[in-house]
Amino acid sequence: MSISLSSASLPVFTKFLGNLRHILTKAQADVAARGYDEQALVQYRLAPDMLPFKTQICIACDAAKLCAARISGLEAPKYENTENTLAELIARIDNTVAWLQTVPAGAIDGQEAKEITFPVGKAGTRTMSAEDYLKTWALPNMFFHITTAYAILRHNGVVLGKSDFLAGALA
Repeated sequence: MSISLSSASLPVFTKFLGNLRHILTKAQADVAARGYDEQALVQYRLAPDMLPFKTQICIACDAAKLCAARISGLEAPKYENTENTLAELIARIDNTVAWLQTVPAGAIDGQEAKEITFPVGKAGTRTMSAEDYLKTWALPNMFFHITTAYAILRHNGVVLGKSDFLAGALA
């Protein structure tokens, strides 16, 4: 039996965004326990030319929702990118997961050959099949931004381990 596009996307997006939510709740607990301003995390960058933590969360969410929308032809929710607290970032994840749970598998399955054109950088676009887009762009993009968010939190002393990344609240 072959794997379906929906089974390779929707549950993976949902699980790893849930794991991202989990590490943000651990960050909230760390802020409370150590008594520092959460903006130290929300605004933190690993390098001067990298995007801040809050943007890593937004892009991880967008990678998932826009992939599902582009493949399915459904309209993805639009977010203003105004989140500035850990609670607001958690709400962004929750809203994204809630929307992903409304996407019917049938809207994605069978779309493997559909041509997907999407923005790349500030002015470019790229076109690839839906299957390639999912496997070589959307999933890696989401994982990159979740990993970067994880690294920012670890760098700042939030106690996280590999199991938090892979298993989330089940860790």
